[in-house]
Amino acid sequence: MAETVNGGNSSNPPKELSMEVRLLLAFLLMGAVMFVTPYFFKNLAPPPATIAHTTAPKPAPAASSVIAPAQAPPAVAEAAKHSAPSTASQPLPPLVINTDLFRVAFSNQGANVRSWQLKRYKGNDDKPLELVNTASGLNYPFSLYFSGQKPATDLNWAWYTQTADPDGLGVTYHYSDGHTVVQKSFRFQKNSYLSTVSTSVTIDGQPVPNMIQWVGGFGDLTVSNPAANNQTTLYFDVAQNKLVEDSARSAKNGPVTAEGDFSFAGIADKYFAAVFLPQGNATVKQVTTADTVRTALDAKPATFTGVAVSDGQQNHFDLFVGPKDLNLLTRINPKLTQVVNFGWLSIVAKPLFLAVNWFNYAFVHNFGWSIVLVTIALNMILFPVKISNMKSMRKMQALKPQIDAINSKYKNLKMTDPRKQEQQQETMELYKKYGVNPMGGCVPMVIQIPFFFAFYKVCTVAVEMRGAHWLWVKDLSQPETLAIHILPIIMIASQFLMQKMTPQATGGDPNQQKMMMMMPLIFGFMFYNLSSGLVLYYLTSNLVGIGQQWFFNHTELAQEAARSVEPPKQKKNGRK
Repeated sequence: MAETVNGGNSSNPPKELSMEVRLLLAFLLMGAVMFVTPYFFKNLAPPPATIAHTTAPKPAPAASSVIAPAQAPPAVAEAAKHSAPSTASQPLPPLVINTDLFRVAFSNQGANVRSWQLKRYKGNDDKPLELVNTASGLNYPFSLYFSGQKPATDLNWAWYTQTADPDGLGVTYHYSDGHTVVQKSFRFQKNSYLSTVSTSVTIDGQPVPNMIQWVGGFGDLTVSNPAANNQTTLYFDVAQNKLVEDSARSAKNGPVTAEGDFSFAGIADKYFAAVFLPQGNATVKQVTTADTVRTALDAKPATFTGVAVSDGQQNHFDLFVGPKDLNLLTRINPKLTQVVNFGWLSIVAKPLFLAVNWFNYAFVHNFGWSIVLVTIALNMILFPVKISNMKSMRKMQALKPQIDAINSKYKNLKMTDPRKQEQQQETMELYKKYGVNPMGGCVPMVIQIPFFFAFYKVCTVAVEMRGAHWLWVKDLSQPETLAIHILPIIMIASQFLMQKMTPQATGGDPNQQKMMMMMPLIFGFMFYNLSSGLVLYYLTSNLVGIGQQWFFNHTELAQEAARSVEPPKQKKNGRK
C-alpha cells in the first residue's frame, strides 16, 4: 500500500498511519487482551471481606492427601446436644466407588463427596486429576443448600447412615433426628461418565426445598490461576436456545439466582464439567455463589465460582462429571455439546476443530500433525485470493517510479494544503488505471484474524488438545515446557524470511517501514507463552506462505504483473 511522503520540513503535521501499521497495532491489542484478560479477571475478583458466604464456618480439612472423616464444627456439636439423637453418631470409613473412568470417595459426615478423580486425565502434578478442592474449608460437593426454610441442624456436617449397593456402584445416605429427615442417593455406571443423584428433605413430614451444591472450586486446580477458568453454565433450550455462563464476578454482591426450562445446569472449567440434567420437564433453579478460598497447591486465596441446583422440592438428576469431549457428549446427550463454548467465532472455530479432529482419527493419529494438515489445506484453499494480492503488491512495487514522481511534485506542501487532495487523487487514479489494490498487502493479515482466534479457541477449549503431544511438545494446549521455546523462535525466523520475499509497499514512511520490520519480533513476543498448538498453526501458515510466495516470484505471474503497469516507452524524438 502506498502513502504520501512529505518533504523534510519538520513543521509538517504527523503522517497518517498506514493500513499495515493499523493492523499490526490491532494484532498487538489482541495479543494484549489474551495476555491480560486472565490476570484482569483475577484482580477484579471481590476481596474476601465482600464475598457473601452461604454456609456456616467450618474447620479446614487436614493437609494430608488421605481422605479422613472430618470433625463436626463446634456449633454443630453444640446444637446436637439439644436435639434428638441422630440415626448415626460416629464416622464410618470413606466409601470409595471405583468405575473404569473415575474414583469417587464419600463421607457419611454430610453425605457428600470428598474426592472425585478422573482416571484417564492427569493434572500438571502428573497425578490423576482431582476435581474437588480438598483445601477449600467450605462445604464439600453434593452438600445441601437452602435458599428458604432451613433446618436447625447443619445437615452438611451431621452424621448419616450409609448403605452401599451390593454391586459397589451406588450408595444411599439417611439422616433423622425425629423432626428432620434427609435422604441422598447416588448411582453410577461401570463405564460411563453419566450417573444419577437424588435428594429429599422433610421437616415433620413436610417437604423442604433444597438444592445440591458444588462450591469451593471445580476442575483442574493444578493449572496457573484456576479460579479464572471456573464458571457456572446454563443452557436455555426452549426460551432462548443459547448457552449462558456466569462467573464469580456476577455473585460478588451475593448469590445470583436463575430459573427456567434448562436442559442442564452446573459448573465447568475450560476442559471439564459437572452438569445436572433434569429428569423430565421440571423447572430448574440455579444459584451462583462466590467464595474466596485457597487450593492445595496455592496458599494464596482466589475467588471461585460455586453453584447450587434443584429441579423441585425433591431433586432427581442425571449427572455428568467428566471431560468436555464433543464425541462423548454427543453420545450421552446432544444438548450437552453446548458446554464446549467456542465463543463468538464458533461458526469458524467449531468446523475447524471438527476438521482437526477428523484428520487426527482418520489419518495421522496426532493432533499436532492434524493442525499442520488443516493449516496447509486452509492456505491452499485461500491461495487464489493470495495470488491476487501478490499480483497487486508486485504492481505497486513496479509503480514506484511513477509514485515517486507524484510525491516529488507535491513534496513541499503541508498536510493542510488543499493541493494535497490532488496528490491523493493522482495516486488513486494511477492505482485505478492499472487495477492495483492499495490494500493488497493488508488482505493476508486480515484473512488470518478469524482463523487466528478460531485456533486460539480450539487450543484452549477442546479437551482433546489437553495433553496432546507433537514431537518435542508435550501439551499442545499449553506453552512449550523447554527452557527456550523453539516453535516461537522458528516462527520469528519464518516471518522475517516471508517479509523479505514479499514485495514491499512503495512510498511509505521510513519510520513505519522500520516498525513493520520489527513485526516478527513483536509477534514472537506475543506468541512466546501462548498455546503450542496456536504457535504451530501460525508457523505452518508462514511456511506455506513462503512456499506460495516463492512459487509466485519464480513464475511468469510476477513478471506479467510488473509489465502490466509499465508506462509506454518514449521514442527518441519525444513522440510515442
